[in-house]
This record gives sequence, C-alpha cells and structure tokens, in this order.
Amino acid sequence: MAHRTVITCALTGSFDTPRKNPAVPVSPKAIAASAIEAAAAGAAIVHIHVRDPETGTPSMELAHYREVVERVRERDEAVILNLTTGAGGRFVPGEADPSSAGPGTTYVSPEARTRHVGALRPEICTLDIATMNFGEHLFLNTPAHLRAMAGAIRAAGVKPEIEGFDLGHIELARHLIAEGHLARPPLFQLCLGIPWGAPATAETLVAMRARLPEDAVWSAFGIGRMEFPILAVAAGMGGHVRVGLEDNLYLSRGRLAPSNAALVEKAVSLLAHLDRDPATPDEARAILGLAPRGRDAAPRP
Repeated sequence: MAHRTVITCALTGSFDTPRKNPAVPVSPKAIAASAIEAAAAGAAIVHIHVRDPETGTPSMELAHYREVVERVRERDEAVILNLTTGAGGRFVPGEADPSSAGPGTTYVSPEARTRHVGALRPEICTLDIATMNFGEHLFLNTPAHLRAMAGAIRAAGVKPEIEGFDLGHIELARHLIAEGHLARPPLFQLCLGIPWGAPATAETLVAMRARLPEDAVWSAFGIGRMEFPILAVAAGMGGHVRVGLEDNLYLSRGRLAPSNAALVEKAVSLLAHLDRDPATPDEARAILGLAPRGRDAAPRP
C-alpha cells in the first residue's frame, strides 16, 4: 500500500456554484450519476452533500440523501460513501439583533445534523472541527456539539473524517481524541484555502501535518486554482487527496471542468507522475481501517 493514494471526490458542496458551472450536480439523480462516474475514473471515496432539486440550494432532507445512496448502491457496491454533517452549522447574525439568526442561517442541533448518518449508515461521514468565519458567515461547531455528534456517529458504526481548517482545529481534535470521543487511529481531512481558514500553501500543509497525531491517516485538499498544487504536495508527503466540483470548478486555467470524473482523471494522471497509484475502494478500506466489504459492514439502507 506504500504507493497507493486514496482519492476522494467531493461532488457538489453547498455554495452557489451550479450557476457558475452547469456541470455541478444538483438533483439526487445527477449527484448519484456523478458519483458513479467519479468512481469509475479512480475515486475510492465520494463525498456527498445534497441540494434542493428545484432551487439548487443546500438541503438536509433525509429523502434526498437516501435517494443518492440507493442510486449509487444500485450500480456500484464498492465505492466508499462519505456523507457530510457540515450542513446545519451556518449562522448569520441578524442585522437588528446579532444574537438572533438572520437570513441564510441553517444552524440546527447535533441530532438534526447526524440524523441521515444514523438512518443510512455510510462507512464514513465528515465531522468538522471548526468554529470560524467561513467567508461571510459563521461556521459553528462547539466542543459540546462535537461530542454529541461524535457519539451519534460512533453509535451508527460510522468512521468520522475529521475536517480541520486551521491549526487550532487540530488541537481541539486531539483533545477530543484524548477524551475518548474520537477513536484511534483517526482520519483527518486538512482543508486549505477556505476564507478565512488556513491558506492553501505548502508551508501551511507541512505545519498542519506536523500537528496530527502520530497514528493519523490523513488527506488534504486546496480549493480553486490550488486544488492540484496541494494534491501534488500532499501526495508527495505520503498523504491522500481530494478533488471535485465542491472545491474547484475548473479543469485548467479558464477551462471549466466538464464533470467530477474529469477532475478525478486529472488527479490520477498527476499521481502517476509521482509514481503513486490510486487506491481501489477495497484498498482504501484497508488503509483507513474500515471493515472489508461483506464482513462486519453496516447494512445498506
């Protein structure tokens, strides 16, 4: 496995990107189809948000998640599903009363943010260890809420992918691991370039990697034009990688990506120049410490 790199493809995200690139999938059917194409191109993991199919806005509807999961599993039993729990963490202070939620707020309870994980039991789900300015809104994940979410994720038999957007987030994750709320070995995703988190530079990635627990399995990504430069640095450091239309809308300068699969294909090509091969889903399970398919795995919905 020394030369195997796990590729995650983040399919759609939650920002207003479909109007900027029509390839961003919106409906459950389109998201599932994009997941299957990305897997065929070399992604071992597909990271899934859902959207309202009528408006394209972010959604937390269990029915949308269920449809995506079922559609993917109808055609691909191997690819690893990674459902987001980041939805429901956005807070926009009201203009008249900043202590009250203003337009654009999605902030809900830990139970609401993990309901789909308990119902669908993917192999992986994200856990954002981050309270920060996220662009123009606040992204809130208090330690108490993180403990509650970690407990719900563990009860579902799902492995959390710990998403860190800055050095302090890694320190909080280490604290939660020490408390026993997050199991070892942990899986980290280092998220670079999001305003206003850690910048997408090689120096930042090296600093964040140095603060991870010694037994951590880790991946990293940069957004926008830094998607592929960070991929090269992360893979060269022995980490795993993530690409996808959630993070970057372009295949190259001035050229919109025609699909998630095209971004995965470019990732596979770049990894080949570093003498690294994309891990298959079953190889990724071994690398990440997930149960082998067909043995001790969570039942499919």
